[in-house]
Amino acid sequence: MKNILKAAVLGGGGRTGKYLVNQLLEQGLSLKVLLRNPENFEIQNSNIEIIQGDALDFETIKLLLKDCQAVMSTIGQRKDEPLVASAVTKNMLKAMKEYNIDRYVLLAGLNIDTPFDKKSQKTIMATDWMKANFPVIQEDRQKAYSLLEESDVNWTQVRVPFIEFSDNSSEIAVSIEDCLGDKISAFDIAVFMAKEMTESKYKRQSPFISNI
Repeated sequence: MKNILKAAVLGGGGRTGKYLVNQLLEQGLSLKVLLRNPENFEIQNSNIEIIQGDALDFETIKLLLKDCQAVMSTIGQRKDEPLVASAVTKNMLKAMKEYNIDRYVLLAGLNIDTPFDKKSQKTIMATDWMKANFPVIQEDRQKAYSLLEESDVNWTQVRVPFIEFSDNSSEIAVSIEDCLGDKISAFDIAVFMAKEMTESKYKRQSPFISNI
């Protein structure tokens, strides 16, 4: 893999995304951060270039990814807004191919199903709850996973349980088959994603991560 000096970040203005932005900056990376409302973004750093726009717009995604070697995303579905998961994935994969970018690390919920899962009853119940209460969103997220699988990109989809928005850090359990814990701190998510970006230990896989 080529050396990653600059990364594109989606969802960097969100609650988890801010932790990821700070973690990537700590690693010395330059960042291009996509924001719909830059005036609300509180992280000030000379290594951040802000791109204002919407991830659903392909031209905006092209502008975001230009000159980057990796893409990081914590983008989530906002209430009462257009579906984002599959549409953004399509835009991302198209732009990545255009710019010859290979690395894509994204955050997802534990409710995504993959052929490699051996989910426990607890994880199955959480997945089924999502399917029953948010069927359209769930279907869109599952479609996004299928798009990743069909691509030839080096992606890693990080699946997480309940997120605690804190700087607390503790041991992480990682599994391809099941979520082994009930929660994880946003700080630990950011550390894992930043490390995985360069290591590609879970290339084209969807690891569950949780605090023990």
